[in-house]
Order: sequence, then C-alpha cells, then structure tokens
Amino acid sequence: MAKWKDAVRRVLYPAYESRVVKGLPAGRIPKHVGVMLDGNRRWAKAVGADAASGYRAGADNIQPFLGWCEEVGVEVVTLWLLSTDNLNRPPEQLAGLLTVIEGAVESLAATGRWRVHPVGALDLLPAETAEKLKAADEATRDVDGLLVNIAVGYGGRREIADAVRSLLLDQNSKGATLEQLAETIDVEHIAEHLYTKGQPDPDLVIRTSGEQRIGGFLLWQSTHSEFYFCEALWPDFRRVDFLRAIRAYAERERRFGT
Repeated sequence: MAKWKDAVRRVLYPAYESRVVKGLPAGRIPKHVGVMLDGNRRWAKAVGADAASGYRAGADNIQPFLGWCEEVGVEVVTLWLLSTDNLNRPPEQLAGLLTVIEGAVESLAATGRWRVHPVGALDLLPAETAEKLKAADEATRDVDGLLVNIAVGYGGRREIADAVRSLLLDQNSKGATLEQLAETIDVEHIAEHLYTKGQPDPDLVIRTSGEQRIGGFLLWQSTHSEFYFCEALWPDFRRVDFLRAIRAYAERERRFGT
C-alpha cells in the first residue's frame, strides 16, 4: 500500500506543484524566509536509525530547499541549525551534530551558488567549527545569489544581549556617556547591532515537525513575521510542503501590528 501511495504521489505531485507555483502572486512572495529545521532526531527514531543519520538526512534536504526558494524569488533564507540550548547536549551527540553542520556549510560554500553567512555566538562554538563557518562566509562574500544565514550557536535572547553590548561598546568608543545613550537609544540603534544587521526582517518563519512555538528564533526580527507550522519532520519536508507555506503566506493579510 505504501509503495502504491508513493507511486501516485510521484505522478500527481509535479502537476499539483506546477499549478501552485503558477498561482502564486508575484507581488506577495516573502523576501526573507526563516526556517526552524526541526525533527531530525524524531525522523531517525522513526526509521530505526541513530541521531547522526537524522542529522545527515536533514542536511541533505538543505540544498533542495534553497533551490525551491530561488525558484519562487526568495532573497534571504535563515536556517536555524543549532541553538545555544543545543550546546548542552551530551558531548558525543553534539560532536556528531557539529560534524554534520560543518560538512553542510562547506558543501553550500563549495557550490559557489549562494552567499553563506553565519549568525550566532561563534565564540561559544569549538574553534574548529567557528573557523569553518568564517571560512565559508569569506569564500562566498562576493557571490551574487541567495543570502543564506546559517544560525549556529544561535539564541534570540543571546543575540539581543550581544546587540546591546555591542551598542554600548560602540557608543563608549565615541565618547558618549551612559546618560546620553539612555536619552537617545531607540529600537533602530539596537537593530544596527543584531547578527542580521542590514538585512530585511523575515516575512515568513517556517517550523517543521508539528511544534508550534518559536523557541527563541529571531525574537527581535520576527515581530511582524507570519508563521507557518508544518507537520512534516525536516528530512521529509518536500517541495510541495514549501509551496503550501508560500501560498499560505501569500493569502494572508499582513497587518504589521496595526
């Protein structure tokens, strides 16, 4: 029965996906899409594999996903691969995950197709991992393609704390007093010191695996984002799931808090 269903999907889905793509309004495509790639370990457990196999399966789905984003005109993608909380996982599990992340980032950079930009507290990561992320950033700095933020060692609260710290140090270097800063500081000053400074805020945030919470992802930037929660585990997230998310976004009336 399962094989029969798979065969039907292979026949019908391409036509369905083509129809969805054609129906997307050109003026309502998100410029920036954030993704919480959730469900890798649950996927591995479901297929009787170890956690590392789940991480690798999730990593294998990243490049196809970026291709789907290019297809519809997305300009910026932020992929949350490792949170600051994840750094507390057992050492052997964390080491395996970091190895997969390093390989995925190096593969993305090697294509020469996308600009890879790490966002997160790199100082919390092992030196080797941080260096590989920085190398991918440097190697793709001049690539004129989709901007791919790799959120590793990322936490929304940590980002805001780092932004405020950076702002204070910057103003101190210019001779500003604490009183002067208190009188003039506003949200734009803090935004200029975020990991994603200079980028548009995410229009759409997708979370896979059925979880319906943001978990600290882009806390500052997602104030006016639209959210889409998908039941599929990340390794099983398909083009049709992505297109449904984009269609749902296009059909919403964005109010930006008004």
